[in-house]
Amino acid sequence: MYSLRLIFNNQKYFSAAWVFASLNILFGTWAIYIPQVKENLQITEGQLGIALFFFAFGTLVFIPFTSVIIKKLGLGKATIVAIIGYAIAFLLPFMATSYFLLAFSLFIVGATSGFTDVAMNTLVSEIEREDRASFMSASHGFFSLGGVIGAGVGSYLKLFIESPLLHMCYVSLFVLISNIVLVKNYIHIKGTKRGKEVMDFKYLKPLLGLSLIGFLIMGSEGAIADWSGLYLKNITMTSSTVLIGLGYTIFSATMTTGRFLGDYIASKFGALKIIIAGALLGAMGYILILTAYTFVALAGFGLVGLGFSVIIPELFRLGGKVEGVETSKGISFIAGTGYVGFLTGPVLLGFLADIASLKLSFMALLLAAIIVFVIASILRHQ
Repeated sequence: MYSLRLIFNNQKYFSAAWVFASLNILFGTWAIYIPQVKENLQITEGQLGIALFFFAFGTLVFIPFTSVIIKKLGLGKATIVAIIGYAIAFLLPFMATSYFLLAFSLFIVGATSGFTDVAMNTLVSEIEREDRASFMSASHGFFSLGGVIGAGVGSYLKLFIESPLLHMCYVSLFVLISNIVLVKNYIHIKGTKRGKEVMDFKYLKPLLGLSLIGFLIMGSEGAIADWSGLYLKNITMTSSTVLIGLGYTIFSATMTTGRFLGDYIASKFGALKIIIAGALLGAMGYILILTAYTFVALAGFGLVGLGFSVIIPELFRLGGKVEGVETSKGISFIAGTGYVGFLTGPVLLGFLADIASLKLSFMALLLAAIIVFVIASILRHQ
């Protein structure tokens, strides 16, 4: 909680953390409209999965160019340009009138998302280095908080705003204004000339277990963001507009709570114990989701969010302590493999849903949580 107090007591820290929240406010709003977009364009789960792949593809294609842009503009300016571009780009999927245009627009959104993700994480890292402060974990808590705002408040606003595009216009305008007001607190930051860390595959062997956990957990996070609404609509058969968006809202809320408390819990029990317990909670949550009863499933989404909330921060903590691996490179490798999971998880679930149903997809997520539990248990005994 110390890092959270740090953010609220320092305008520069809050302004940087707010970019994290803004990213997920926009994504959370998109998440609640995915079922409606699918229905309007009359596409299958598999086709939606392919469209979501273009989101991932756009991110991966653009990331190599982000360091060049950051060096050209300066870190602070690049960050505000990135979040402005992302807020504007997210209007495009709501304007798509065909499957092709949806895929193309998601590619553009993915490109701006990757730019924003690199810029905001680099910004917080640079501020931490300059001020010798530590608020990265709490900043990721703000990201989860953004999901609560986007999906939670958005689900309520859906009752009063008939047009999804108009709703997204309001959200984008809010994000634009708030970030433009706050940018004065970090726009002067140029950033160091250090090269961007890249994944070095020589670290695959010593980091294999931790990297696989990161891949599975972040893949699950991405899958819940993209598919929870459709699951509640098609599998639990809820017709309530508010309830359809509530799965991701509850998931984000419990994840926010867990991340804000994570540092304290880790100091009491240790990283691997927390990962084991988190994977067990996540598995229990998926079992509740698979009952296909709406309110039981909603409780399941909350349990998954709470269980998974502290796993990624603890993986970074462990990755920086692996013998024979440089701290920064260990963390970068785990972050890279986890990000690949976050991007590809929703796509794989789309194909499974097309083959059978979304219930099979969530069975796969249950299996992933069990695998994480087993890997973490083995690592602890080692």
